[in-house]
Amino acid sequence: MKYLAKRNYDSPMVSAFDSLFDNMLGDWGLLPSRMPAVDITETSDAYVLEAELPGYKQEDVKVSVEKHVLKLSSTKQSSKEEKDKKRLVSERCYQCFERSFTLPEDVNEQKIEGEFADGLLKLTLPKMEVAKPKAIEVKIK
Repeated sequence: MKYLAKRNYDSPMVSAFDSLFDNMLGDWGLLPSRMPAVDITETSDAYVLEAELPGYKQEDVKVSVEKHVLKLSSTKQSSKEEKDKKRLVSERCYQCFERSFTLPEDVNEQKIEGEFADGLLKLTLPKMEVAKPKAIEVKIK
């Protein structure tokens, strides 16, 4: 065979076209979703964020907090260059995502903890006591 077929998921035309239909109809299972599914729950002492990241390793995922915004991001390339093989078809792609969440006022950002196992990222965002506003009486003369 003479031709090498590659899919370029990062092409501006493919991305714009795919995102149009993904937004209107969903991806219908044709292309993998680029945004990880996230569940956020609340307990009496913490918020818990769980993100599904199948195929990712712990070192592929970056978690940061800046200005009360929690950011999950990753950049991953799944193809391997093998010099001794002639590749006829390659549909592996370069993947990246970034999700941001504005944190509630009562999250203790210094004590956020995370676990990563079996493609599931679990972040525990502990709550702290927030000073309740105190009413002050203003005297009018």
